[in-house]
Amino acid sequence: MRGRSSAGLLAVGLALAGVVAAVLASVTVPGAVPGLPDAGTVTRVGLPLVRAVAEGAGALTVGLALFATFLAPPKRNGYVDVAGYAALRTATWTAALWAACAAALVPLTVADAIGRPVGDLLDVGVLSGAVPNLVQAQRWLLTAALAAVVAVGSRLALSWGWAVVVLAVALGGLLPLAVNGHSSAGGSHDVATNSLLYHLVAASLWIGGLAALLAHGHRAGSGVGLVTTRFSKMALVCWVVMAASGVVNALVRVPLGDLVGSDYGRLVLAKVAALLALGLIGYRQRERSVRAVVASGDRSPLLRLGMVEVLIMFGTIGLAVALGRTPPPGGEVHQLSITEVLLGYDLAGPPTLARLVLDWRFDLVYGTAALVAAALYLLGVRRLRRRGDHWPAGRTVAWLLGWAVVLVATSSGIGRYSPAMFSMHMVSHMLLSMLAPALLVLGGAMTLALRALPAAGSGAPPGPREWLLALVRSPLARVLTHPVVALALFVGSFYGLYFSGLFDAALSEHWAHLTMNAHFLLVGYIFYWPVIGIDPAPRRLPPLGRLAMVFASLPFHAFFGIILMSSQTVIGGEFYRTLAQGLDWAPDLLSDQRLGGGLAWASGELPLLVVLLALLIQWASADERAGRRADRRADSDGDADLTAYNAMLRSLAERSEPRS
Repeated sequence: MRGRSSAGLLAVGLALAGVVAAVLASVTVPGAVPGLPDAGTVTRVGLPLVRAVAEGAGALTVGLALFATFLAPPKRNGYVDVAGYAALRTATWTAALWAACAAALVPLTVADAIGRPVGDLLDVGVLSGAVPNLVQAQRWLLTAALAAVVAVGSRLALSWGWAVVVLAVALGGLLPLAVNGHSSAGGSHDVATNSLLYHLVAASLWIGGLAALLAHGHRAGSGVGLVTTRFSKMALVCWVVMAASGVVNALVRVPLGDLVGSDYGRLVLAKVAALLALGLIGYRQRERSVRAVVASGDRSPLLRLGMVEVLIMFGTIGLAVALGRTPPPGGEVHQLSITEVLLGYDLAGPPTLARLVLDWRFDLVYGTAALVAAALYLLGVRRLRRRGDHWPAGRTVAWLLGWAVVLVATSSGIGRYSPAMFSMHMVSHMLLSMLAPALLVLGGAMTLALRALPAAGSGAPPGPREWLLALVRSPLARVLTHPVVALALFVGSFYGLYFSGLFDAALSEHWAHLTMNAHFLLVGYIFYWPVIGIDPAPRRLPPLGRLAMVFASLPFHAFFGIILMSSQTVIGGEFYRTLAQGLDWAPDLLSDQRLGGGLAWASGELPLLVVLLALLIQWASADERAGRRADRRADSDGDADLTAYNAMLRSLAERSEPRS
């Protein structure tokens, strides 16, 4: 009965989301306009309804995978527990529903875009011809494919590691939604898209995680105290992230004066009210229900408040879908400059030194990541010092400098001009792939975390420290840190990105810029980790092997820069020429590319100096530690090693003396 009641609650929630979206969209979106083609009632009602169900099913899938990996404790042998296994099996069905709805949204989206009834598309056969020209339909196809992978993966996954992979793919399935709709168009679309990324991920973790928790409480309730405590901490973070990102996204899309006087603004206010209600219910849950569950195992308060919270959450999904279908107030889109349309913002002029240093535009993704990573590191250092443990100041300086480089590369004038000029993009690329990772691995963040985080006791469920150890010891980490693989990823990225056409295709997409920056950072970190890293690595290279990896990469970087400096073809020329129409100071594209090649060629020396200096310091420290260990051993055993060595020399000398 409990399993049926939890399934019924989830079904009611999905239905509520669809109905709210369909009703509100039908009220706020105009119907057939005389003289314009009409997509029909099925499309007008069905598109928001199916999309709300798809987004709700996606959130449930993410939450169930989250429950199986990080909320429900896995077994000590590396396999998911019974509760996690049940969550993954449920995720199979929610992911299948997610995939089906996403696939159904492809013809609905095409019908809505071209103004023809969805039935005509199947009869006329124009669907296959329209999808390649409609980005929104392509993204729903991608979502359907990722959801199908999750459905299969959650069915087959038994180990904790594969469950983490399922969760990662499910989170990836949310991203096509974040780069689509009102946030991806118009002015400041970079800020709007970044804030929507945070909003969608936080909402899915919160909504899906709570639904999975309620299903677990209805089903069995074993270990519900630990699960509830973990979810409560995560829910508070998700609420803060949702509130902050939602405010930023709303301010970008609608002026304050239009909040009351437009349908879009009223939907924003309704969503804010729902979010505040969820925050209040969540606070009561943390203050009362969680303590009751942990103290006595009584799940009744949790289930009562949780059911209400879940229903409000699904209603909020319906509000969000209706908001996406409602045109924002104002008609200023046609007044945007070319640079605002392509970049999301205007550029004041050519990139002078003053503009590169002072003209900042904070990157919500990487700027926030830099500040959060620095704060968490400092909290870890403070925890060690409070209990009397020492942590080298040089590691702290290296970590903070590394994230300062990331902040400068993405949020300063360099980051502002990098999407518009190849030379500035190459400066950002070199900072993110060569300098920042070298500094970050010298910070030893994993070592700090392993020392600062409490270890799970014998028989206790694994926690964050054990998860981190599992990551370091995973087969994936061992493969990636293999010298050949790490070197191929590090130097091959230059050639694969810029000479394969990927860079040309990525220039016009904001999400592609985010992906490129993440790739630069990760590949650089993987390369420098076994070379100069402080943290425990799956592979420990000898000193000469580390130096060989660094010197092996130098010719490839130099040759890459030479190719760019001597090339007669402009990489990304179509995008840069279009952007140049809105820039009266636009540089010569070929000269700018050659400047970027020269920067790529010359910048390889700075990371080499950092690596050589780090290796020399590490070797000197290793010799010093070895000397101290030898001295301590000599003090404890009366210098037995030296005595034995001298005795061996005397024995050899006696043997070599001529006999009389």
